[in-house]
Amino acid sequence: MLTEKIRFKHIILYSIGQLGWSILMGLINTYLVWFYLPPAEAGLPELIPQGKILGFLTVIGLITMGGRLLDAVTDPLVAAMSDRSTSKLGRRISFMKKGALPLAVFTVLVFWSPFTSHAGNIIWLVLALAGFYVFYTIYVTPYMTLISELGYSSEMKLNLATAISVTFFIGTGIAFGAPAIWNMLIGAGIVKVLAVQYVVLGMAILAMVLMFVPVFTINERKYSSGKPSKENVVESMKKTFQNRDFKVFIISDLAYWLALTILMTGLIYYVTILLRMPEEKVSFYNIMVFAFSFVFYPFVNILAKKAGKKKMMIFAFITFSVMYFYISVLGKEFMPMSTHVQAMILAVLTAIALAIFGILPNAIIADIADSDAIRTGSKREAMFFGARTFMSKIGQMLAMLVFSSLLLLGKDLGNDLGIRLTGPAAGFFCIIGLVFFVFYREKYVLDALKSKNTEGKKS
Repeated sequence: MLTEKIRFKHIILYSIGQLGWSILMGLINTYLVWFYLPPAEAGLPELIPQGKILGFLTVIGLITMGGRLLDAVTDPLVAAMSDRSTSKLGRRISFMKKGALPLAVFTVLVFWSPFTSHAGNIIWLVLALAGFYVFYTIYVTPYMTLISELGYSSEMKLNLATAISVTFFIGTGIAFGAPAIWNMLIGAGIVKVLAVQYVVLGMAILAMVLMFVPVFTINERKYSSGKPSKENVVESMKKTFQNRDFKVFIISDLAYWLALTILMTGLIYYVTILLRMPEEKVSFYNIMVFAFSFVFYPFVNILAKKAGKKKMMIFAFITFSVMYFYISVLGKEFMPMSTHVQAMILAVLTAIALAIFGILPNAIIADIADSDAIRTGSKREAMFFGARTFMSKIGQMLAMLVFSSLLLLGKDLGNDLGIRLTGPAAGFFCIIGLVFFVFYREKYVLDALKSKNTEGKKS
């Protein structure tokens, strides 16, 4: 039985954990491919082979795909173990405590190979990425599950989702600010590779401290009514994917993660190659995206409560699709505005969509998990979030493969076809996501939650 409801301070403390891990994921998503498959203008050494494999694959694409695949496989395992946990710290906090430090360490190791040979760097990167993704799952899957358990109502779940969306953008913004910092180090006489590595180290230490905040400040046993599940991994996952609305949501979400990962990975290319701006501008335009998104957040929260989450998500998919096709013409001679204006338009379109996608999916998955528990009597919150994380990793894995393969068609100034094609590719995935999400039965899901609240008031 829930002994106490969370207060505003707990929402803040909880959201700080996301601020930490989003910095680390921002570093990996934004700079991993760029660091190991750099454009000629980046001034970085070729640490691994840059050529084609089987005519359309790259070494970095295969490595990242393998890392994401391992990550995806561990998601349901960690989710099931978390659901079944009887730890005194709570089912979720105990895992977060174990994952925070190793996650920060492996982030640094991804960018800090001690080898000079291609073969050594490949082996190092494979192992470092594997460690990163395993401990990412150990921390993030239980963390996200707390939305469902700390959120005692649909409105509170939406508030929690809004809060972590804010810290996600701040964390990603900090990661996007890395070029400005490493360029200052370069100006002080440090070679570029070391400058990048020092910045990653500093940000990883900061992220680790932030990830420990909810671990040591939130008493999960006090604010969560969750009870250990008795189902094994296979049984729990099978029942989770039998939920019709979850299946519709998860396919749509897979498409979203494909598109989003292409955006995050491609941003530094869009700014430096398509718009021909210096690397520091990546930080500036990311700040613009965050600022615009922050302005939109209150409207998303209010409109979602009034118009419904489904309508807002459909609007976001449409906006995202337009934005991605717009990427294909960035910097073209026929564009009637300056590159700065083009970048600002990109920032506004991105901010509108991300303000919605950053808040609502987590609230929706929490609604689905609670609705399923009411109708089936089985509480598998972590498995729902773990299954969502599993599919998101598959989406990210495929996006890395698609993105790095498209770069083979051109990733340099005057030869940028591959970069331009990443936009329409992501737009295509967004359209698929839109089509599937139309079939999400929002009223059916919320009716179960309303019936529970009604019974609770009567009792």
